Amino acid sequence: MNATSLYVHYPWCVRKCPYCDFDSHPIGKRALPETDYIDALIRDLQGYPASQGFRTVFFGGGTPSLFSPGSFARLLAEVFVTRGAEITVEANPGATEHRELEGYIEAGINRLSLGAQSFDDSRLAQIGRIHSANDIASCFHTARTAGFCNINLDLMYALPGQSPEEALTDLRAATDLKPEHISWYQLTIEPRTEFANRPPALPDIDTVIELETEGRNLLAEHGYRRYEVSAYALAGKECQHNLNYWSFGDYVGIGAGAHGKLTHGASVVRTVQPRQPRRYLAEPCSPAEQPVIAAELPAEFMMNALRLVDGVPFEHFEASTGVPWEHLASQWHEAVQQGLVRDTHIAATALGYDHLNALIARFL
Repeated sequence: MNATSLYVHYPWCVRKCPYCDFDSHPIGKRALPETDYIDALIRDLQGYPASQGFRTVFFGGGTPSLFSPGSFARLLAEVFVTRGAEITVEANPGATEHRELEGYIEAGINRLSLGAQSFDDSRLAQIGRIHSANDIASCFHTARTAGFCNINLDLMYALPGQSPEEALTDLRAATDLKPEHISWYQLTIEPRTEFANRPPALPDIDTVIELETEGRNLLAEHGYRRYEVSAYALAGKECQHNLNYWSFGDYVGIGAGAHGKLTHGASVVRTVQPRQPRRYLAEPCSPAEQPVIAAELPAEFMMNALRLVDGVPFEHFEASTGVPWEHLASQWHEAVQQGLVRDTHIAATALGYDHLNALIARFL
């Protein structure tokens, strides 16, 4: 198996946010089945014998930090990782579990991703978050004191009723904390969410374009380089786990609702675990496998690689998909002539980046 990344999904949260379409289930007054879930994850992992160590591990959710440091230590003891592997856990600033952040470091976790979303308490309430702006700062400083020297802040913009200046105020609050990485992305209304059933009034497209332009300039002024559509990092602090995703690399996905991507010879297979925690706990080693047909591989590759500002080498396409580059050469040359992509490697120009969805659609 050539997968270099491991994704572990934790499907529980304190409360479901109205915009969230991830596989997450409010825990309510039920007891968290912590021991049983770690048992299931270990059995699941054993179904993927690694020929090489994982270079990245990402604990996502839901709210993974509802689980104790001891549970992470127990699972990580079963994970074969390379020296210096990037190991990330997502955390909610509004839960009290961040008092144990030292324990997460002792368990082997070296990167923290905090779901800040906004520094405006009224906006946080609008989008269903359980924390306050003060909680974000408190959790961040606790993490620094605990020893985390690689922290990401998730931040959203184009929130209901949000003005460009309000969005920039959020960004300034984030940069004032000086995290190593900022994920700054637009709120979108996804199907099967509470917001889809009762859509809020969102800023118009002109407002969004204005705040995006000013926001990117502000991030650049503070040393945050944009390296992917919604990812900004200080030098050398790009998220290695997500870089593997966007480079069309392989990754194992374990946990309820987890997705994975594995290459077997000339074929690519997507794996999907049952979304319901009860089903997963009963059968943790039974992911559904969905082969990606050859005709769809070019679009799948481009959908990922073109998100990267720096792109990837041409030879990476054939190595990752098994499809000769000649299959796309004419479409690529046409896009080069139109100033949308580079002629030296697989990457969009600034113009192409502004019209990324239309550019990707050329390869469907």
